[in-house]
Amino acid sequence: MLARTGILSPRSAPGPLGDAAERSPLMTGQRVRHRLRRRLARALVPALRLAGLILLLAGAAAAVAAGIQWLLTSPRFAVAVVEVEGTSRLSPADVREAAGISPGENLFRVNSDEVVGRLMRLPSLKRVEVVRSFPNRVTLVVEERVPFALAHAGRLYWLDEDGVSLGPEPRAVTPRLPVVTGIRPEETRNGGEPAARARGAVSLIRSMLRTGSPLIREISEIDMSGADGPVLYTVEGVEVRLGTADWEDRLGRLEGVLAQIRSLGEPVEYVDLRFRGQVVLKPRAR
Repeated sequence: MLARTGILSPRSAPGPLGDAAERSPLMTGQRVRHRLRRRLARALVPALRLAGLILLLAGAAAAVAAGIQWLLTSPRFAVAVVEVEGTSRLSPADVREAAGISPGENLFRVNSDEVVGRLMRLPSLKRVEVVRSFPNRVTLVVEERVPFALAHAGRLYWLDEDGVSLGPEPRAVTPRLPVVTGIRPEETRNGGEPAARARGAVSLIRSMLRTGSPLIREISEIDMSGADGPVLYTVEGVEVRLGTADWEDRLGRLEGVLAQIRSLGEPVEYVDLRFRGQVVLKPRAR
């Protein structure tokens, strides 16, 4: 008779064995909760990072705002010196007064565009630059308009090289360049937009200077009132009708014509250069 060994086998087991891998309800619940926690943790990380970034930016903005407030209110940046460079006819005090920078004004609150606008109302100024120097200095660099030629419109006025009126000349002067006439009084307003006649006269004078023409010493007056172009008057009283175009070419011909008139010794009332390729002379009646 065989003895029992105590070893179980599937063939000898009284029934089927249970599934050892089957999860109990307790274990299943634990795994679900663990997964939920991991998902929540993963979802919270970006939110926490965003919150940290927002707090960081808010702190930086607050620091910047505090810094700006300090810059705009600190006595360290109160303007103590306003320097003026480039003046010759104007006094630095006049420029400072026109600039309107208040004593003690904060350096960062000085509006450069407004300062330039106020200064450009001075007719004798051509350009202005505002330079800030830390901690409390402002320099006004100006370029003045330079008197170039005299214009007569009821009284003598100075024009600069752009034809801008610089205001009346109260003193007796000996002009070194031809005097411009034929400009209406309203066209000589200080610092106003130069009139076409003033620009034309200045251009004509500059043309003579540029070419080194001796006419600059022979012409005493340039009359810009005519519709047919400038009329020049020589120191001998000869009238020269120049026309509306080709001024440099006609001025070159005029040099030879005047030299010929002087050599002939015949008085001439006027010289007309308005016709292409022709010079018309009218002798002066004796």
